Amino acid sequence: MNIKRTDLALEMHEMLTEAADELSGVTKETEETEGVKISRIKIGTKQAEEKMGRPIGNYITLELPDINLTLSEENEKISTVLKNELKKLIHLNDNSVILIVGLGNRHITPDALGPCVISKLMVTRHLFQYIPEQLDEGLRSVSAISPGVLGITGIETVEIVKGIVDKVRPDYVIAIDALAARSVDRIISTVQLTDTGISPGAGVGNNRKGLSEDTLGVPVIAIGIPTVIDAATITSDTIDSLKENMQSPLGVIGSISHMDEDERYNLIRKSADEKLTGFIVTPKDIDSLIEKTSKIVADGINLTLHENITLKDTEAFLS
Repeated sequence: MNIKRTDLALEMHEMLTEAADELSGVTKETEETEGVKISRIKIGTKQAEEKMGRPIGNYITLELPDINLTLSEENEKISTVLKNELKKLIHLNDNSVILIVGLGNRHITPDALGPCVISKLMVTRHLFQYIPEQLDEGLRSVSAISPGVLGITGIETVEIVKGIVDKVRPDYVIAIDALAARSVDRIISTVQLTDTGISPGAGVGNNRKGLSEDTLGVPVIAIGIPTVIDAATITSDTIDSLKENMQSPLGVIGSISHMDEDERYNLIRKSADEKLTGFIVTPKDIDSLIEKTSKIVADGINLTLHENITLKDTEAFLS
């Protein structure tokens, strides 16, 4: 079976269950709230880990309404849903210390989700050090870093983060990164939460040593949003669309459209120019979409980490 490139456990589960009646060692449950479809997948065995290509753990996927059409108050509801799901993965006490890592390259918009989220967070560690008596109850010690990428820093991200973890000694690391999807419909409309950590650059095939409890020594919660899709996947999906819209497909298109998905995808990747197969595609309005989604994610994190605050409180704090 050929697997299209995706960082989403939900999409991997869909592909595997399409090819088999059941997937042993994996459980899935779904619900919908505030217009957000929530899928919770748990990988529970080593066999399932190997099939899914993802570590044992929990993967929560939020499928959002069209961000371009939602009003600010609706986005606030989405942030609250994100907070509720994030609290299922992170267990805090009053003295918890959290380090947030915004992965990605701030100079490349589709890869700038992590740094954009970092710029909207309530970071408080310095305040606990210098003016603890002036802090409201419910605030926790939060620090944040955007370590950049290997091509700019010359240092592996895990090395930078491990050095900070050894100094700050957080109870949790929360890592935020842009992902890749197999479906156009899930670009900038899906948030994945997981308690298994993350591998920087995995979405575009540049796998680096991962941020996980094994590498950092503390639990790592990963939050990701798909911002790109592989060009060959788009080509394959376009043929599907042609097949649906043409009453009697003819010629080459007809032959290709009658192939199963794996055969067609393999053919496209083998036949396409090498330069085309290296293309990664992102929406034309990615700038505004990153801005909107980073605000939703940051609000969700702020509401999770600091008790008894509102989004108006976070805006006042950041102003």
